[in-house]
Parts: sequence; C-alpha cells; structure tokens
Amino acid sequence: MTHTVEKIGGTSMSRLNELRDTLLIGGREGDDLYGRVFVVSAFGGITDLLLEHKKSGKPGVYGQFANSDTGHGWHDALTEVSKAMIEAHEGVLDHPGDVEQATDFVRNRVEGARNCLIDLQRLCSYGHFQLSEHMLQIRELLSGLGEAHSAYVTVLMLQRAGVNARNVDLSGWRDDGHYTLEERIMKAMEGVDPASEMPIVTGYAQCTEGLMREFDRGYSEVTFSKLAALTSAREAIIHKEFHLSSADPKLVGAENVRKLGRTNYDVADQLSNMGMEAIHPKAAKTLRQAQVPLRVTNAFEPGDPGTLIDDQPAETPAVEIVTGLDIVALEVFEQDMVGVKGYDAAILDVLTRHGVRIVSKVSNANTITHYLDSSLKTMRRVEDDLAKLYPQAQISARMLSMASVIGRDLSTLCVLTRGLQAIAEAGYESIGATQGPRNVDVQFILERDDLDPVIAALHGAFVSPQASQKLKTAA
Repeated sequence: MTHTVEKIGGTSMSRLNELRDTLLIGGREGDDLYGRVFVVSAFGGITDLLLEHKKSGKPGVYGQFANSDTGHGWHDALTEVSKAMIEAHEGVLDHPGDVEQATDFVRNRVEGARNCLIDLQRLCSYGHFQLSEHMLQIRELLSGLGEAHSAYVTVLMLQRAGVNARNVDLSGWRDDGHYTLEERIMKAMEGVDPASEMPIVTGYAQCTEGLMREFDRGYSEVTFSKLAALTSAREAIIHKEFHLSSADPKLVGAENVRKLGRTNYDVADQLSNMGMEAIHPKAAKTLRQAQVPLRVTNAFEPGDPGTLIDDQPAETPAVEIVTGLDIVALEVFEQDMVGVKGYDAAILDVLTRHGVRIVSKVSNANTITHYLDSSLKTMRRVEDDLAKLYPQAQISARMLSMASVIGRDLSTLCVLTRGLQAIAEAGYESIGATQGPRNVDVQFILERDDLDPVIAALHGAFVSPQASQKLKTAA
C-alpha cells in the first residue's frame, strides 16, 4: 500500500500542460515522480460531442446516429469530434513530433469507429438485425474514444519530459476478449510497477457489465474507485479545479467560504443527493468497503492537502456545507388515501419507469409529495400515468428549489429552528422543511428565485466566523 490512485476530470485535462508543471511533475525528480497512478477523463467538451451535451442535451455523434435516416448528420458530427480532439492536443503538446503522433492516433480511432458504425448500419438494414439492440454498445464505443485519446496524449507529454509514463488503455479497442471490470483492470495492470513508472489509465473501461448501463457518464469514477480498491491503494485522490468548500464562493463570497479539511462518506452521499457530487455514490461505496480513504484536492494547488473523506465521525457538531438545487414537487392528493396501502408503491413504480431521481419526500394522511430532480417534459408524462392510476386524485407538479445544510453531526445546533429564523430574517419564506433523526442534513423548500439568497443567508447563519461564535455561546 505505497501508491495512490488519482483521477483528473475533463475540465482540468484541458489544462494538461499546466498540470504537467504542477501536479504531474512539478518539482519532483527521480523516484519522487512515481508511486502514483492517474485515471484521466476525456478533454473538456469531447464527451459532449461524442454523446450529447451534458446540460443542454444537444445530440452528439451518438444522438445523431440514433435518430438519423441518411447518416450524414452523425458523419459530420464525428468529423467535428476529430477536429476538436486534434485542437485539444495541439493546445497542450509542445513538440511537433508529439502532435503528429497524437493526430495519427485520433484519425486511426475516429475512422475505425466510423467504419464500425457504417458496417453496423449496413447490417441492420436486414430485418434480422435491429439497431436498437446495439445502441448501448455504440454508446460505449464512442465514450472510449475520448479517454483513449487523452491518456495517449498525456503519456506523450510526460515521456517528452523524461517521465517513465505508461499508457494503460482499458477501452477494449479491437480486443476480442470478454472481461468483467475487475478482470479488465487486473489484466491491464499485469507487469505495471507504479514504483518505477507512472501509469496513465483511461477513465472508460470496456467490460461485460457495461459501465454505461448503470452509471452512464459517471463511469470514470467507477473505474477510478475499482482500480484503487483492487490495487490496495494507500489513498484515492480526485483532482478538481476547486476546493471542496462550505458553499459556492459566487453565492457567499470567496472571503467567506471555508475549505473542508475533513469529512466522511455520509456527507459525500448527501452532496451527491443534492447534485453536488464529490464522487459517484457507487464509487464511494467501493472505496468505503475497501477501506481506501478519498481525498478531493484542487489540481492547480498541489501543495494543499485538500479534503480527506473517510468513514470517521465528526469530533464535534458542525455545519460543513450549505448547498441547493432546483427541484420539482410532485404532489398527489387523494381524500381516500388514508389507511389504504399501495399508493406510495405505485407512485414509485411510475417514477422508476420514467427514470426520475427522487431527492426527498414527505407525506401525511392523504397527500404524498416527492421532491424530484427532473424536467417538466418528463413530469408531464409522470402526471399522465398517475392520472390513469388514480383518476380521483389531484395531481400537481410545481417548480421549486431545495436548500440543504449538511454536516457529519448537526446535533445540538438547532439547525431547523435557526435555519427558518435566518431565512425569515433575510426576507424569505420556507415553504417546507425536513430534518431526519440522523442529524446529517436539514432541507428547506423554497420558491425557485429564492434559492441563491437563502443559501447565502444559511451560510452566514451557520458557517461564518460570527455564526461559529454564536453557536459556541449558545452551546
């Protein structure tokens, strides 16, 4: 247990030349360079072009291929991917020879994928073969292009700088073997010695489980956590472009935020539930079960230890983070619901069928309200299905927001009472509020436009130096 496994995200990868001079090499020499395994994402924006834009949903190659009758759309989209990849490595590689090798790599992979999709379209023109049955494999094939490219470019750059870097490609390109994720990783790591070389591992791994089936675009963190667990890493590290802090500096002011020095996986799960992922919940589970601590750092401040996430409880009660997200409140009111079983199960079945993520829920005698992370388009379909199930019920969907105060131990802090008071003093109103008995989070339901100022008010009430002094005095 002498090595670390470290993940670099796509936005940071686009500043790879800066990372070379700070995180990857910096002032290290000789043996100090090694003992680190890096898992890399695709360069920023590449996966959006390959699949679809993560925020807007604009279709990339995958979306164009799935919906195209002529094929021209996806062909053009794949050409755009090739151009974007070349532009990405031209922006970070200094040596012309490295640029040429990287460009050849892109053309080989992209044209190989193009020929594969052409052959598949031709095959599926026969009635015995249905394109729909192959779409998941296509999505996986395309995803792997981005990480294979970024890993290859990183190795070229490091080798040019004199580092004994090694490309560990888990994408399964032209591989006729069938491996589980564990088998894929262990096979690729055979003969790799992190003590004397720097493995650069693709965030995407082709495996029989199909990472995208369950994790979709969260697959790189799953690969990262599995690699750390299987190789008994001393520590797993995620490098972001920012520190894990008590709130968004844009909302509360950079001078008021506090960097989290330490927290636990329970808090990480609460953050994930609020759409602020420090790490994918399934990846966190893998690390937790393997007893591998996680550290989240700022990639461009390598001297800062960042935030350690482990399974240890807090020493004293404290609010650690205030965050929030936009939600849709789905309310089902049925006067005859009281005393009747099955309503909640039926609603959950509909939400599951439409792939809607539940953030939280509350209920009383005749009303069940789910707070959901979903689009209005999806919610209309959900409402239609529920109306068919319960024609006498009143069903409504309302656009709201949720602010959440989170900490390993919130006991004795009176967060619910003090939070409602802080919201009122700031001139706003909480439509609803919930606190569980485990004392790890308190949620406040708000109008959409009130979220940002309420986060600032709650942060000021619980995290600012003045608030900390008040809490100590009250205790």
